[in-house]
Amino acid sequence: MKSMTFRDLQDLPPTIDLMTAARALGIGRSKAYQLARDGEFPVRIIRIGDLYRVCTADLMKVLGADADGRVS
Repeated sequence: MKSMTFRDLQDLPPTIDLMTAARALGIGRSKAYQLARDGEFPVRIIRIGDLYRVCTADLMKVLGADADGRVS
């Protein structure tokens, strides 16, 4: 699993799939889906039927970067 840079995050659309968010956080597939099902994923999940979406801005906040990629 290739890690993501803040620059990679800046290039993402407003919402991303669960696995892209998990990759940015260093979480594996099984664990990511388990956390999402249990309501314990470290970033707010938007659920659309069986689809999980994550707000990129929320992910960046959790990772300590603002929209400009600056680390706080």
